[in-house]
Amino acid sequence: MGFCTALRFWLKLGFIRFGGPAGQIALMHEELVAGRRWISEGRFLHPLNYCMVLPGPEAQQLATYIFFAGLALRLLVP
Repeated sequence: MGFCTALRFWLKLGFIRFGGPAGQIALMHEELVAGRRWISEGRFLHPLNYCMVLPGPEAQQLATYIFFAGLALRLLVP
């Protein structure tokens, strides 16, 4: 997985508004867990539980967590 591939996915996700937060979360799960297998099911569901408790947009919080906690470290650290 390269930086350009990850950047394209996150840009695509940012421009999708259909379905609101639930649609974006479903797309993240389909792409990141089932399709590309960048993260495991547990690493996706655990932060999702926290994001549902916190105030604010769940999809944005989940995307930020996944990017910085998992993908950014793999992309930035050789």
